[in-house]
Amino acid sequence: MGQALGCYQVDQSNVAIKEHFGKFDQVLEPGCHCLPWCFGYQIAGALTLRVQQLDVRCETKTKDNVFVTVVASVQYRAVADKASDAFYRLTNTREQIQAYVFDVIRASVPKLELDAVFEQKNDIAKSVEEELEKAMSTYGYQIVQTLIVDIEPDINVKRAMNEINAAARLRLAANEKAEAEKILQIKKAEGEAESKYLSGLGIARQRQAIVDGLRDSVLAFSENVPGTTAKDVMDMVLVTQYFDTMKEIGASSKSSSVFIPHGPGAVKDIAMQIRDGLLQASASQNLI
Repeated sequence: MGQALGCYQVDQSNVAIKEHFGKFDQVLEPGCHCLPWCFGYQIAGALTLRVQQLDVRCETKTKDNVFVTVVASVQYRAVADKASDAFYRLTNTREQIQAYVFDVIRASVPKLELDAVFEQKNDIAKSVEEELEKAMSTYGYQIVQTLIVDIEPDINVKRAMNEINAAARLRLAANEKAEAEKILQIKKAEGEAESKYLSGLGIARQRQAIVDGLRDSVLAFSENVPGTTAKDVMDMVLVTQYFDTMKEIGASSKSSSVFIPHGPGAVKDIAMQIRDGLLQASASQNLI
């Protein structure tokens, strides 16, 4: 309707290509333009200046013979000053960009091993962008940015890589667990050694206190009761300890200790055995 009345509207972020009897005349900016069609003027087409995006999937092979699919995302737009070149010189812009992306990726990736492809994807993207910028600038297009958004190895290779990573992590976990158990055993042994050492000190001090107490008791009893000997005092002490022990056994309902023989006369036999043992030990040391 607008062209029938000799007017044409160009929307924002767009340009229109004006022709005169089939020959390029000028690029129309956004706004309303007079178009006297009766004098041979017409609109050949419109061109958007917005940034467009093209995702390209390219399958190729790495240096270590692994097939991968590289996904490149190219952002491009037509340059307003070169709108005529962008409109007339290219029939299919997207196929042209895709061909250049294929060319650069299939020339770069086969030089790298699989791990290097992941590490150097930014370098690959930069190479693609430089090649596209150099080629597409002559056709009136600007390459805004090129990204390598995904690298997909073959499914079997991906599964093998995951298994390798899982095995490595399990091995690391096993090493850490073994090291933790080792530290736990060392600390436990150190604790037991320290406990036994302190227990030994306690027993030694207890026995020393018993000996000191017995010595003091014998000396005090001998002084206060004339005519008694150390043997009499020791027999009395043993009898006292015997009855104290029997009292403790009788007071405990879950005691499993048994003394044979259990008569009071056995204390004399025990005392004689202790004295005989001490005498034999003393004689053995003298012989040595």
